[in-house]
Amino acid sequence: MSYLLAFLGIAALILVHELGHFVAAKAVGMRVERFALFFGPMIVKRQIGETEYGIGVIPLGGYAKISGMNPEEELPPEVVPRAYCNQPVWKRVVVVASGPAVNLLVAFVIAFFILDGSGQGVYHHGQPVFTVSSVVPGSAASGVLKPGDQLVAIDGKGGSSEALVDPIAGDRCPGAQVAGCTAAKPVTIDVIRHGRPLALTVTPSYERSERRVVVGFEFGQKVAPIGALTAARLSGKWIWQVTSGTVSTVARIFEPKERKQLHSIVGIISYGHQAVEQGPSAALELLALISLALAIINLFPFLPLDGGHIFWALVEKVRGHRVPLVVMERASWAGVVLIVMLVAVGLTNDFTAIANGTLNLPK
Repeated sequence: MSYLLAFLGIAALILVHELGHFVAAKAVGMRVERFALFFGPMIVKRQIGETEYGIGVIPLGGYAKISGMNPEEELPPEVVPRAYCNQPVWKRVVVVASGPAVNLLVAFVIAFFILDGSGQGVYHHGQPVFTVSSVVPGSAASGVLKPGDQLVAIDGKGGSSEALVDPIAGDRCPGAQVAGCTAAKPVTIDVIRHGRPLALTVTPSYERSERRVVVGFEFGQKVAPIGALTAARLSGKWIWQVTSGTVSTVARIFEPKERKQLHSIVGIISYGHQAVEQGPSAALELLALISLALAIINLFPFLPLDGGHIFWALVEKVRGHRVPLVVMERASWAGVVLIVMLVAVGLTNDFTAIANGTLNLPK
């Protein structure tokens, strides 16, 4: 089931990419001949206005067919003025850029949603503000400390986690150190509970698995909501970091270290399966990363990628007249070679990792 969910998530990202092209083309007056969910022969189709909508047999994303993407395409006379190739440069750029833009927006919204629902660690004088995250049942702290208590000091010492536990670590039971024995002296734990300062007294007891006396609680860090503005800022920062890292990896594809970071659809689906099993948060994080990667790769200035169409449209704007199709086709080999190389390297990495049992989602 997790593999199916991972596959559907990736297919949905490709579909919304094509939906971006479709909506933009309709908005600027271009003719969209077909919009399909999935590829291949249509098993279900319906003509609505000038556009045929359908579902293909190969469940991989979808596509929008816009009239005139090929300048040499034969079109009915009434369609020619609305063909993609006969539209102003700005309209073509808007239509082509809308696919990656939707993927970018999806990545930003997911990142914002995750960050806005999370929190940010609170610091005081450069040190994290610690809390009691949990209390061990039956321990010395049970019934004294409560989850959420903010730790101020233990026996007057505060600051780092090491400083807090230092008074406890140096304590011992009188006589033999046996399970359940109590320490020679209690410790005073200063906490803030619901805004009120409290001084609590706890006598640590010996824990055999730890080989020392313990109070019986786990550290946590105080977390404060980061707010919508901070979530938006951090989402934008994350997008920039991933974008620069992806471009750097592709640009340095011949370096072994960088080459090993590339993955194919095989690895992506495997990671997606693992993320789904880890929970909604991990799955959403991976979905945002894949959506952003789709946007970045598609904006590379090589045909048949979207960035290639944008590049040649801008070249036409600068030259003042259309670039011959044969020139674009010859130049497109750079893009084809790049795509084939990325796919080949990604597949090699993934199948090697599968054989070695190392295709695991990064922690």
